Amino acid sequence: MLRIVAISASQVPFRAANSVQAMKAVHALAQIGHQVTLVVPRRPALAEGQSPPSWNELAAFYGLTVPFEIRWLETRARRAFAWHAVRLARRLRPDLLYLWPLPAAALGAWLRLPLILEMHDLPSGRFGPLWFRLFLLAQTRRRLAVITAALEAALRQRYGRLPETVIAPNGVDYERFAAIPEPPLARRMLGLPERFTVLCAGSLYAGRGTDLFLRLAERFPEAQFLWVGGSGEEAACWQREVNRRALTNVSFHGFVPHLQLPLYHAAAEVLLMPYGRHIGISSGGGHSAQVASPMKMFEYLAAGRAILASDLPVFREVLNETLAVLCPPEDLEAWAQALQSLQNDPRRRQALGQRARQAASHYSWPRRAARILEGFGREEMSEAGQAQQGSTC
Repeated sequence: MLRIVAISASQVPFRAANSVQAMKAVHALAQIGHQVTLVVPRRPALAEGQSPPSWNELAAFYGLTVPFEIRWLETRARRAFAWHAVRLARRLRPDLLYLWPLPAAALGAWLRLPLILEMHDLPSGRFGPLWFRLFLLAQTRRRLAVITAALEAALRQRYGRLPETVIAPNGVDYERFAAIPEPPLARRMLGLPERFTVLCAGSLYAGRGTDLFLRLAERFPEAQFLWVGGSGEEAACWQREVNRRALTNVSFHGFVPHLQLPLYHAAAEVLLMPYGRHIGISSGGGHSAQVASPMKMFEYLAAGRAILASDLPVFREVLNETLAVLCPPEDLEAWAQALQSLQNDPRRRQALGQRARQAASHYSWPRRAARILEGFGREEMSEAGQAQQGSTC
């Protein structure tokens, strides 16, 4: 068992994908038997004297089962949070520092703490590239965990030699999809009409294919199209667009609690990933189409339904023609033909879904955590751990 301090700059609790992903990744470390402390910034609302959420509240929000400790730091600036979080981590004397923020990674590396930095995109902003270069220059035991091979290649092209790197796509709570009902029963449980159903899950940022989703709904008036995810305001905005187009077979449900998502996946015959060539991210800046690993892709696999997805090179690191139907991004005719083919061929849908569910078992969060940590054990870090003894900062 390792003593691990994880550092995330994400708000907790929060609906954004970066918050969900960080909590799932940290939870997986606890699931495979490690002693984990997560350090996160204290939300502004909590600074006014409110108590942080309880473990039971967080467990219900994120779908967690194995408890781990959470430390909340009250800081105003991101760089200040990184400094205070690393100082706290050093006092806790962990065997391993596991983190996402680049400033914390650079500081931890220069303090010679053994660490793993998880990256989901290229360094960006005014200081991001600088922090990453400082991380690369430090002399300590460290490892990169990147979500796609495409991201690793992009980092090597831009920065040259990298530390030891593990490619670790995002994961899924596979067991939550083990006994989901067939579509007709799932629709009854959700109070949905009994008709062929196409579903897209996820945020409503630019590049997520919302317009293509609506244009497909226009082509298939006999089917119902559901979008779950996004804020209430975003969902209401798109629902107004639905009304403007006089579509009666489309509904935007907004945010759905994480524990209810498998039932919505189960209600569909076809699950859509209509990403464009440029994908917005939850932080509001940048585009991730070249390096993305959407969590919903793995949830779709686990749901065992036919998947209709954009044919982006990075998605082919996980998907292929045996697991999904892949179409050129934003090509309405290709998507309409593919959806029509799936609608007309239930045996093909079933075969795709069965193979997808089998593939999903390789992407559980605990398996991902074990792969990231493999070979980064206590023995290899003993020298760095001894260097911390008797020192403070």
